Amino acid sequence: MLHKSTSHLDKHPASPGPMFPPSSSTAFLYSAPPDRTAIAAMLDDDSTAPDWSEEDIVLLHWRLLLEVNQLADPSTPLEDKFDTLRWVFTEREKDEQPFSFVSCLRVVGCSPLSPIAYCGLVDAQDIRDHIRGCLKHWLSASLARYPEWVRKAIAVNPQWVEARLAKNPQWINEQLRQLSVQGDFFA
Repeated sequence: MLHKSTSHLDKHPASPGPMFPPSSSTAFLYSAPPDRTAIAAMLDDDSTAPDWSEEDIVLLHWRLLLEVNQLADPSTPLEDKFDTLRWVFTEREKDEQPFSFVSCLRVVGCSPLSPIAYCGLVDAQDIRDHIRGCLKHWLSASLARYPEWVRKAIAVNPQWVEARLAKNPQWINEQLRQLSVQGDFFA
């Protein structure tokens, strides 16, 4: 359970605010994404094994947890939100895997190198319950940005929409662009 002085659950459960407040020591984590070509070249080169410090590993766990904040942002693409939700609500047998949601909570909550104040072991189920409580508000705000047909498709068959987005993250944008060019025959 979180210590009351460091609890991020003190807000109303439907609060659209971020789960984890940014700190000045993690400002670099919000910078632009790295060049994918450079990353691919490094991954192909076996001689460039990264030299990770313990602090780097803790910050990587923290960076993964910061993805939960994107759930509250209506402009975050639905596919990114679905990915984050799959990570947070994964099968219980995966909770002990490296970089799972539960592992990230444990590392960030217990490490003296953490960018947040020490809070000890955090009950992952409490955090999941909080996210679950906010989810309707967060998804409603995201869906409000889309036309009615998209909202209906998601409400009627979310797995179909998720499958389409998994194949092509730009699927909704392409559909919207196509409708703007040819017009909606049923409008």
